[in-house]
Amino acid sequence: MCSHCCSTPSLDQVPASLILCMDSKVTMEAGGLPLELWRVILAYLHLPDLGRCSLVCKAWYELILSLDSTRWRQLCLGCTECRHPNWPNQPDVEPESWREAFKQHYLASKTWTKNALDLDSSVCFSLFRRRRERRTLSVGPGHEFDSLGSALAMASLYDRIVLFPGVYEEQGEIVLKVPVEIVGHGKLGEVALLASIDQHCSTTRLCNLVFMPAWFSPFMFKTTSGHVQFDNCNFENGHIQVHGPGTCQVKFCTFKNTHVFLHNVPLCVLENCEFVGSENNSVTVEGHPSADKNWAYKYLLGLIKSSPSVLPTEDPDSLMSLDLESRDQAWSPRTCDIVIEGSQSPTSPASSSPKPGSKAGSQEAEVGSDGERVAQTPDSSDGGLSPSGEDEDEDQLTYRLSYQVRGPRPVLGGSFLGPPLPGASIQLPSCLVLNSLQQELQKDKEAMALASSIQGCLIRKCLFRDGKGGVFVCSYGRAKMEGNIFRNLTYAVRCIHNSKIVMLRNDVHRCRAAGIFLRLEGGGLIAGNNIYHNAEAGVDIRKKSNPLILCNQIHHGLRSGIVVLGNGKGIIRNNQIFSNKEAGIYILYHGNPVVSGNHIFKGRAAGIAVNENGKGLITENVIRENQWGGVDIRRGGVPVLRSNLICFGYSDGVVVGDEGKGLIEGNTIYANKGCGVWMMSSSLPHVSSNHVSYNGLYGVAVFSQKDGSGEFPGGHGAQENFSEDGDAILWETELEKDDDPLRRPVTTALVESNSINHNGASGLYVQSSEALHIVTNVIHANGDRGITVAQSGQLTRVANNSISCNRQSGVKVEAQCKVELRGNGIYDNRGHGIITKGDSTVVIENDIIGNRGSGLQLLPRSDTKGKTNKTIFQQISNNRDCVMQNNKFLVFKKKSDTWRLVNPPARPHLDNSLRGPSAAHGGQKVTAMATRITARVEGGYHSNRSIFCTIL
Repeated sequence: MCSHCCSTPSLDQVPASLILCMDSKVTMEAGGLPLELWRVILAYLHLPDLGRCSLVCKAWYELILSLDSTRWRQLCLGCTECRHPNWPNQPDVEPESWREAFKQHYLASKTWTKNALDLDSSVCFSLFRRRRERRTLSVGPGHEFDSLGSALAMASLYDRIVLFPGVYEEQGEIVLKVPVEIVGHGKLGEVALLASIDQHCSTTRLCNLVFMPAWFSPFMFKTTSGHVQFDNCNFENGHIQVHGPGTCQVKFCTFKNTHVFLHNVPLCVLENCEFVGSENNSVTVEGHPSADKNWAYKYLLGLIKSSPSVLPTEDPDSLMSLDLESRDQAWSPRTCDIVIEGSQSPTSPASSSPKPGSKAGSQEAEVGSDGERVAQTPDSSDGGLSPSGEDEDEDQLTYRLSYQVRGPRPVLGGSFLGPPLPGASIQLPSCLVLNSLQQELQKDKEAMALASSIQGCLIRKCLFRDGKGGVFVCSYGRAKMEGNIFRNLTYAVRCIHNSKIVMLRNDVHRCRAAGIFLRLEGGGLIAGNNIYHNAEAGVDIRKKSNPLILCNQIHHGLRSGIVVLGNGKGIIRNNQIFSNKEAGIYILYHGNPVVSGNHIFKGRAAGIAVNENGKGLITENVIRENQWGGVDIRRGGVPVLRSNLICFGYSDGVVVGDEGKGLIEGNTIYANKGCGVWMMSSSLPHVSSNHVSYNGLYGVAVFSQKDGSGEFPGGHGAQENFSEDGDAILWETELEKDDDPLRRPVTTALVESNSINHNGASGLYVQSSEALHIVTNVIHANGDRGITVAQSGQLTRVANNSISCNRQSGVKVEAQCKVELRGNGIYDNRGHGIITKGDSTVVIENDIIGNRGSGLQLLPRSDTKGKTNKTIFQQISNNRDCVMQNNKFLVFKKKSDTWRLVNPPARPHLDNSLRGPSAAHGGQKVTAMATRITARVEGGYHSNRSIFCTIL
C-alpha cells in the first residue's frame, strides 16, 4: 500500500525457526514462548504476512488482533497517504481500533476505481479474460516525465502517476480525460502543484499533494459530472468546484483560505478536514441535490451507512457530556437536583423566627400602622394561623367551613409546594428530567427522519477555525454536519433560502457574530451540539425559518442563547441554555417559536424575554436562577406561558413590562428573591391558574408608572430593554403582520384562579391607575397582607377570592382607590379582615370569618355608608379603635361547638390541601348552623340594591 508498509521484512527474510513454528502450527502453550515475545517477533512482519499468520489457527488469529496498539498502530501512522484517525479535532485521542482505522485507510485508496473495467477481452478467445496491469508513471527531475501534463498525455485508464518532490507549475489548464491516480511521493508538503485541473472523466484520485492556483485562474480543481477523491492534500488560496451530478470524497485534507463550492451535488463527503483562514465561506452548498446521479452515488451512500455514526446507540447519556472546566456546572440530563444556596430562605419575611423575648403561644396582638392588628403567634406549618391549631387554648371555640376543593391543581407535584430549605437538594419530578438525544429521536419520528437523512453534502469530524465563515447553505441546498468543531469564525453555519441543514454533535464557539444563523425559510435539525462563548446569539432564527432545535447545550454567550425574530419560528425542545449574558431565549418582532421542555438557568439577564410584538408558545420549561426575571414580557409581547417551573431567580419570576400581554397559565413560580409576578403599566396579561409561592416579595405586584413615579417598593423599576439588532426599525418594515386567532383581544389585565401563598410580602399588591380584575384566586399565608390596594385610579375588581391565614389583614384599601370587593371569603387572617380608607370602596357579599382583628375596619377617610346613608360603624378619634355598632353577632353556646355556614355555603370554593390545618378536622361534630347577617355597605358609584355580608 505504501513505502513504509513495504519496507519491513517479508517472510523470506524471517528466520527459518519462526517459519517452522508457523508451518507446524505451534500454539502458545505454557511450555512455549511467552505472548509478549511472540508480539515482539511479529512486529517485524509487514501487512501481507500478518494476514497469512492470522489464518494459521484461532490462537494465531487472536494473537494478530492483540497487536492493535503496537504493530497496527505503527502501520497506520506510518502510512504517508493518511493522518491520525482522529485528526484534526482530537489527534491525542486514540481510535477504538488501530487495525480498523488502518483497514479503512487501505480500502479508501482502492475505492475510487470501484467501477473500473479492469478486465480486457482477449483477441483470440472471447471466453478468456485477463487482468490489465496498471502502469506507474513517474514525474520529476531524472524520471520518465518532466511535467504532469506530459505524463497525462501518455496515461491510460486507471494508471498511477507519481510526482516526486518538487514544484510543478502548469502554464495551461489540465483536462483529465481518462481516470487516473495522481500521488505525491514523500512527506506531505514536498510536492507542490500549481495548476488548474478540469475533470471530464468518470473518476480521479489525488493524494499527498499541495495544491495552489495557477497564475491564470483561481480554480485549482473542478468537475461537473465525475467523482473525485482527495486524500491527505493541502489546498491554499484558491477554489474547488463540484457541480452535480458530480460527487467528491475528501479526507484528511487542509484548506487554507480555500473555498469549496458544491452546486446541486447529490452527495459529497468531507471527513477529517481542516479549514483555516477563509476570507469568505469555507464551504458553500448551493441548490437542491441533483436528481441525476453518477456511478459513485451508491458507493458513497453505502460507505456513509456502514461507517460508525456520531449518534450514540448504546450510551445515550454520554450525548450531553460537557467539560465543566472554567464553566458553571450544568445539569446532567439524568440528574436534576436543585441546591438552594445560602443560609436564608428568600422568603425571610414570612418565615422569620419569633423575636427574642416573645412568648410561644401568646395571644397578644400588636397594633400596627393605620390601626392594623398583627397577631404575634408562632408560625404554623403553613405560615398562617389555625383556629384549631395546637397553639390555641383548648377551651377556645372552633368552627368549620363547608366547601369543596376547587383551587388550581399543582402542576409539578408536591415538591414545590413546601418551603425551600437552605442547602437542601430538591429532586425534580420525572416529567422535567431532560431526555437524551436518542430518547428524543425515538419518540419523534420526524426528528429521527431528519437525523437519518443524507442529501447534498456530509461534513463530518472537520475543524473550521480562524476565518470568516464556516458552512453556507443556500437556495434549497442540503447539508449534514456531524462531530465538527467551529471556532474563532465570524459565523459557523448560515442557512438561507429554503435550505435545510442537519447538525449533530458539533462544537460551535467563539464566533464573532451568531454561531448558527437561519433566515428566509431555512430549516432542519440542530441537535446535540455544544454552542458557547459566541459574541452574538448562539442560534439566530429569522424570516420564517423553522428549525427543530433539540438537546443542545447553549451557554456562556456574550448575548442571547437563542434569538427568534422577524416572523421566525422553530421548535426549541429539551435544551440546556445557561450562563448567557442576555436572555437565554429572546423572542421579538413577531417571532413565534414553540419552546418546551428546556432547562434555562443561571443567565445574567432574563431566562426568556419576549419583546417587540414577539409571540411564542412556552411550555414545561425549568427556568431557574436567572439574574433578571425568569420570563420578561414587554412592548407588545404576547406569548403563551404555560406549565413552566420558574424558580430560585435572583429577581422576579415573571415580569410583564410596558404594553406586555399574553397568557400566563398553569406555571409554578417558586422561591424567587423578588416578586412572583411583576406587572407594569399598560400591560394586559391574563395570569391564570398559577402557583405563586415562597417568593421573597409580593406574590403578584401591579404597578403603574403613568403618574411619573419611578420608585417602587423593593427597588424595582423599568429594566433596560434588550437589544439584539441595530437595525430594529428596518426589521419592522419587513415584517408580515399575521393575526393569531388563538389570542383573543384583551382590554383589562386579569389575575384569576391562582394560588398565591407563602410569599414574603403581600400576596397581591396593586399600585395602578389602570383597570384590573382579581378573580377566584387563593391568597393564603403570605408574610404581609393578602391584598393591598395602594393606588387604583380605575376600578380594581376583587371577586370570589379566598383570602386566608395572611400575617396581617386580609385586604387593605388605601384612600382614593376605586375597589369592588365582591363574593370573597376572608378567613383566619392575623389582622383585620378588611381595612379600607377608600372613598369609593364597595363591599358586596363577602364572608369575613375568623380574623384576629375586626371583620371590617373603616378608617376616618372612608365614606362607606349603611342603609339610608347612616354609618354602620362608629368612627373613633383614635384610628386604631374602629368599632362596629348596630349589628347582630352570633355567640357560641358551648365552648366545644363547631360552626359552619350552610345557607348559602361559604364563598368561594377552596382546596383544603392548600389551607393546611386552618380547617377543622373532619371528625369534629357540627352542632350549630348560622345564616348570613344582612347589612348594606355601598360606595358612591353602585346602584342601591341589596348587598349581603357575613361577619363572624
